[in-house]
Amino acid sequence: MQKPIYILGIESSCDDTSASVVCDAKVLSNVIANQEVHAKYGGVVPELASRAHQQNIVPVVQQALKQANISKEQISAIAFTNGPGLMGSLLVGTSFSKSLAIGLKIPLIDVNHMQAHILAHFIDRENTKIPPFPFICLTISGGHTQIVKVTNYFEMEILGETIDDAVGEAFDKSAKILGLPYPGGPLIDKYAQLGNPKAYKFTKPKVGELDFSFSGLKTGILYFIEKQQRINPNFIEENLNDICASIQFTIVEILMDKLKKAVKKTGIKHIAIAGGVSANSEIRKKLQSAEKHFGWTAYIPKFEYTTDNAAMIAITGYLKYLNNDYADMSVATKARLKVTE
Repeated sequence: MQKPIYILGIESSCDDTSASVVCDAKVLSNVIANQEVHAKYGGVVPELASRAHQQNIVPVVQQALKQANISKEQISAIAFTNGPGLMGSLLVGTSFSKSLAIGLKIPLIDVNHMQAHILAHFIDRENTKIPPFPFICLTISGGHTQIVKVTNYFEMEILGETIDDAVGEAFDKSAKILGLPYPGGPLIDKYAQLGNPKAYKFTKPKVGELDFSFSGLKTGILYFIEKQQRINPNFIEENLNDICASIQFTIVEILMDKLKKAVKKTGIKHIAIAGGVSANSEIRKKLQSAEKHFGWTAYIPKFEYTTDNAAMIAITGYLKYLNNDYADMSVATKARLKVTE
């Protein structure tokens, strides 16, 4: 009988320290330590993030091994995020992973954070559809907005991407304009549930066929709010639900319009979403209705695998391990890294 393969995944690309153990594509543990310190600054402070990673990484890894009920000697390989992300944060995870791999004399596997978001769909779990190749993945997060054609585990092609801001940034900055605390994206989603999505109309940007742009929309929202507040200083409080619903409706319409074009262009009707913004209730709803209306098959990740987490790093590490695709100890951390690299 084949010996089980245990992969320890470590994720430290931004402000969450996470460790996970997978055994043959099944998640045994997925521990995430959030950093509350950034909320009062209205965004992630890189220096504070890397310091918090240094404090969190040992207890988080210990907890992941304990929950998985294995000893460190049973680990087959260590997978870690080597980019993209904040350099200081990435270095903490990279240094720790290299040291542990040397100490245990086991392989080290470098993982592209953006590929891992997509490959989270291949975590083995009950009652979940796994996308067949080729499929299209809409990768939406605070730092990325991309439409990716996925031909196999490690062959990906960017069909379109944002030319300025990412969609998560558009949600968070719109929330900031409305005076909502960071991170504001989930709050817009929450208030939008109670509002009228057609209450206010915001213009959609005109960019390349499959590319995105959100900076103009953000500016449009700012000018609209400023104008309304000059007329009525209590405009935001009195209309918060409708404003949030209208912003969310516009952003999701932009995403869906581009997806429809990507399906038309490629003929691929298997559509997955990945990244932090794939937790948004409206995009999930729209994708599910597209199954009925357009004959698509939608692949929607579990909420715990949408934000930055080490389970997606571990599953990617597992797939690379099967290929004997290991990293050298000289592997460098990269703050910028495309999904195709």
